[in-house]
Amino acid sequence: MANSIIKQLCKKYTDLGDADIAIIETMSRFLQTVADLEDADIFIDCPGRDGDAIVVSEAKPSGVPSSYKKTVVGLLAKQENEPAVARTFRLGVSTKEMKAITQENGMTIQTVEAIRNGPKIIGVLIQEKRLDEQRELSERIHFSQQSDERIAIALTHMASEGNWLTECIDEAILMVNHKGIVTFRNTLARELYQTLGYVDDVLGQPYENIRLVEGVGEEIHQAKGYSLKKATVSGRVLNIRRIPLEATDVEFAIVIRDETWRWEQEQALILKSVAIKEMHHRVKNNLQTIASLLRLQMRRTKSEETKEVLGESMNRILSIASTHEVLSQSGVDEVMLGAVIGNIRSYTLRYFENPLCADIVIEGDDFTVDSDIASSIAMVVNELLQNSFKYAFNDRADGDKGLVRIIVTHGELYSRIQVIDNGSGFDLDAIDMSSLGLSIVQTLVKDKLKGNLELDSDKNGTSAVFTFRNKLI
Repeated sequence: MANSIIKQLCKKYTDLGDADIAIIETMSRFLQTVADLEDADIFIDCPGRDGDAIVVSEAKPSGVPSSYKKTVVGLLAKQENEPAVARTFRLGVSTKEMKAITQENGMTIQTVEAIRNGPKIIGVLIQEKRLDEQRELSERIHFSQQSDERIAIALTHMASEGNWLTECIDEAILMVNHKGIVTFRNTLARELYQTLGYVDDVLGQPYENIRLVEGVGEEIHQAKGYSLKKATVSGRVLNIRRIPLEATDVEFAIVIRDETWRWEQEQALILKSVAIKEMHHRVKNNLQTIASLLRLQMRRTKSEETKEVLGESMNRILSIASTHEVLSQSGVDEVMLGAVIGNIRSYTLRYFENPLCADIVIEGDDFTVDSDIASSIAMVVNELLQNSFKYAFNDRADGDKGLVRIIVTHGELYSRIQVIDNGSGFDLDAIDMSSLGLSIVQTLVKDKLKGNLELDSDKNGTSAVFTFRNKLI
């Protein structure tokens, strides 16, 4: 019945001959299998006499909602609504993931492959997925993402009906008959074996002669005759899947996915991660060495003023080292802000522990920032904490500890950090804004963090609030 409709439509709207129509009819038998395999609407369009295409066959997926409420067979696909279809008809090449307007005025993403009878383009195979689907769209069919049973069903149809669909698949495919002879291979399989050093075409050869794994490789899965192995062959990392088929002339199929590029990228990321860790580890060690030298100098000097200056410098250096310490553990150039501020808190409490005049609590959000932002924030928070501990709690009675709150608020573009103490406060008009500590804070917030600084103080305490961009351009 379906083939009869295809022939009627092609005779009425196209200039296709009987041989062309026969190819389209054969291919239409695969559409439901492909639709279920890809969870997508699948169509065959043929070129109409007036320049538009005519939909001659369709299949809707069983596992996900279709983009169509009604059948579109027999409707025209306008060039202006479906540019991917028009492009493939015009150029004879595949068109990947272009927006299209359906016959029901919905929006979809189309991937289009040309259908040929020799050099002549007689139609196009169209895969459509809804534009609102939040999942990765496939340029080609990926067998590696499907279950063994679904692959077996698809390959069984291919073995019995033809091989056109195998050229749309992103894996190398071999089919082996009951005598162990390779009776089919797609283009990717031929090219893969050539890459591996095979001179002759594998087609027609005994499978045992071109078998890529022989009891080696990592066995990932094996059940009901299905098997999946991961192996390295001639420097290529391959996933090799064996699929038994229920076909009269094919015993099993071999599906090979070349994972070499992905493996190389993973190895490059691992090496990069190790290099980043080592770099930050060395920077942290060098900064801590400088801080140790300053500490030794503090012990040797008798001037209290010099000791104070050296101590402040040491704390500033350690605040920068704290960022590199966290980065040396992560292996990436981003760090959780809470970990950096937590280290600054520890350094500050250790430095002022005798006598400890206040405690520090960290509240609010925690999120990742890059190393430049983290280093600047570490220095700003360090300066603000030192000011609070040095000046805010001097008039407290023994045993009456103060409190400093660090509140982090994550924003969409800018974020904010508040450093609030419950100390005695100070007169903002009398403060020396040109002092080294405040100069450092103002410069870092304005020039490095691209934010603003606000100070507020009264008898109930002091609040320092600064903003910063989440990402620096």
